[in-house]
Amino acid sequence: MPELAWLVAVFPNFLRYIIVSFALAALFLWIYVLITPWREFALIRGGNSAAAIALVGALLGFCMPLANTIAHSASLIDLVLWALVALAVQVIVHVAMRLLLPHLKEAVEADRNAAGIAAGGFAACFGLINAACLTS
Repeated sequence: MPELAWLVAVFPNFLRYIIVSFALAALFLWIYVLITPWREFALIRGGNSAAAIALVGALLGFCMPLANTIAHSASLIDLVLWALVALAVQVIVHVAMRLLLPHLKEAVEADRNAAGIAAGGFAACFGLINAACLTS
């Protein structure tokens, strides 16, 4: 069975990429919760939808370029370097968004879904642009 032989041959590479990619996503989440002025996980545990929407949007905004980088990377080092670029872009987008929306912290903490949708939406939109830029 050539398919099974192929799967056995490429499976170690799959494991390397998925472990590194999950670690990069975890790194992004860790950095994101450090730079936001609200406490995402505490708010989410308390039922705050705005915080959940903002967090998931930010994670999507990072994972879209991460997925694109996985698909086009030449090596694990290439993947890590471009993922760090994507992470930096998401941090810059978040900082810019907080400057444009100075009351974002209070709105997210008050569970105003418009704030969560704006925060998550900005992150996802710029993540999509970032993902496209990583293919050129």
